[in-house]
Amino acid sequence: MTQASHERVLIVDFGSQVTQLIARRLRESGVYCEIHPYNKADAAFLAAYAPKAIILSGGPSSVYWDGAPMADTAIFEAGVPVLGICYGQQVMMHQLGGRIEGGTSREFGRAFIEPVVMDPILEGLFEGGNPEQVWMSHGDHVAEMAPGFGVIAKSPGAPYAVIADPERRFYGTQFHPEVVHTVHGAKILRNFIHGVAGLKGDWTMAAYRAEAIAKIRAQVGKGRVICGLSGGVDSSVAAVLIHEAIGEQLTCVYVDHGLMRAGESEQVVSLFREHYNIPLVHVDASELFLGKLAGVSDPESKRKIIGGLFIDVFDEEAKKIGGADFLAQGTLYPDVIESVSVSGGPSMTIKSHHNVGGLPARMKMKLVEPLRELFKDEVRALGRELGLPDAFVGRHPFPGPGLAIRIPGDITRAKADTLRKADAIYIDEIRKAGLYDEIWQAFSVLLPVNTVGVMGDVRTYEAVLALRAVTSIDGMTADYYPFDHAFLGRVATRIINEVKGVNRVVYDITSKPPGTIEWE
Repeated sequence: MTQASHERVLIVDFGSQVTQLIARRLRESGVYCEIHPYNKADAAFLAAYAPKAIILSGGPSSVYWDGAPMADTAIFEAGVPVLGICYGQQVMMHQLGGRIEGGTSREFGRAFIEPVVMDPILEGLFEGGNPEQVWMSHGDHVAEMAPGFGVIAKSPGAPYAVIADPERRFYGTQFHPEVVHTVHGAKILRNFIHGVAGLKGDWTMAAYRAEAIAKIRAQVGKGRVICGLSGGVDSSVAAVLIHEAIGEQLTCVYVDHGLMRAGESEQVVSLFREHYNIPLVHVDASELFLGKLAGVSDPESKRKIIGGLFIDVFDEEAKKIGGADFLAQGTLYPDVIESVSVSGGPSMTIKSHHNVGGLPARMKMKLVEPLRELFKDEVRALGRELGLPDAFVGRHPFPGPGLAIRIPGDITRAKADTLRKADAIYIDEIRKAGLYDEIWQAFSVLLPVNTVGVMGDVRTYEAVLALRAVTSIDGMTADYYPFDHAFLGRVATRIINEVKGVNRVVYDITSKPPGTIEWE
């Protein structure tokens, strides 16, 4: 948890796949918040954390299921405003004396609410008397409100769409204000945090930088730190931040596993050795990694092999420099949240290539993870605050396993080289078209499929390459980028002409709704 000098909000997680979006909306309005599982948010935790407001997330459960997650009673006795969202609203009603009904009014998708009485939480909504679009996702619903509550807004399918007990400053919404499909949902959350709870919004990236440097110095003391660079933005920002805190006590290790993007190694080495003068060990471990990955097709196995080998290499390099007391990583807040999922669901495996669960027992180093309270776009903001080149900070995300998870099936050096060349052409054309900054992530996938084609007068039997490009705000949800056919035609022509081994190019137009994953 961050220093207690900031006003803080607690988000109690009941297992919703979009809980992280609540935190994003609050951070966007300058309010520091943390997500913690419902079974950890007890009286002792609340006393230590001292939140100025509490938000109860949605979740997949029914309050009537055996063992259904419930809020600790201390939450409702803390004397601070509480907002319950979807299942959080139902938990609040169930525990405070209302009644929940299930199975009779399932509602998933867009709905429109209209005000019953005006309230501070609705400030700035319903302009011109128009209803507000919201996003419903519930099977159960409130059938009877708890004592002290009244209806604030309703929809045709949800008579208790927004409810409130103004005296205790308790609120509930049947819909999800955190998702983009609730058009003015961010305003509802701001109204609750700033209007109802009275928070000023005192959390800035400059403040985070200063506090993080102080925490690193306090944790590390006179110890030595080895930082594992992956070539991505996260580990790079972590390295620059740590170097600012402890200087020559930091040594960075960049491991090229043979599955990096074109030019990646040269760019990383140049940035750290020449621009920042940070001690850097460059390890070409491509033979080791590709050898261990030979014949492995399962994507999760690939992740584990790569993650294990990274640790082995770091351990070996630490010994070469005379030992290290700490290992630094670019772990982000989404990684941390997913590693402690309250439901034990699929999110537990999504970030398995990050070592968020701790180091192997054989290693004597402790972890330094200065970004573990930040989301991706906040890391970019911190990078700019630290003075990293914008071209580097603004790069598209690149997962730790690199091209390994963009080559379905077994991996060979030849496949990696083919994909690397094709991907470089794709990104080059995106940059030439001035589209790079409009796209959150773009990459190529070498499919384990060959097709027959005719190139010139020769029949070919070569691979299919898939192109992917998505727009997103936070990476939690994404939609495909609508390239025009002329652009796709240029890219496909260049790849087929310049990359031997590919004779067909396809474009993936799959959207990414909450809870799904990419080509990984």
